[in-house]
Amino acid sequence: MKNNQKPHLETAYFAGGCFWGVEYMMKKMNGVVDVVSGYMGGDKDAPRYEEVKTGMTGHAEVVMVDFDPEVVNYEAVAKLFFEIHDPTQTDGQGPDLGNQYRSEIFYTSEEQKDTAAKLISILKSKGLDVVTKLTPASAFWKAEAYHQNYYEIKGSEPYCHAYVKRF
Repeated sequence: MKNNQKPHLETAYFAGGCFWGVEYMMKKMNGVVDVVSGYMGGDKDAPRYEEVKTGMTGHAEVVMVDFDPEVVNYEAVAKLFFEIHDPTQTDGQGPDLGNQYRSEIFYTSEEQKDTAAKLISILKSKGLDVVTKLTPASAFWKAEAYHQNYYEIKGSEPYCHAYVKRF
């Protein structure tokens, strides 16, 4: 690749509780170029946090992960997702409870769907009661500016997300 060319990026969408923690943990992976917090899966255009947090819009707090497939593949990114949140907790992560904090992968291709389904199958074979939903990606709505890079700006670590080796 020439120095002035940008890499061809792929995008993945993950909902695993509060987007602050998922964003923070995903950014640490080699090959991840950008992570943006936002909303997906609901029935209202351009939802705002004050609406989403009520659980009434149907949206999940989601991160959009742009990664360089020449450095890291989707399977590795999805494995990290399953290792930084609890895929067995329905509608929440730790103390953050509600449908907006559900575990869900919004896939952009059949390949992503098949890979995620394979990983869920592996986790279930290890005895985990995985509740993560697989849903086609829909409109992604970027969260307000104060939600982006939250932990980096605050200078602290996530309270609902920690790495747990599962693969």
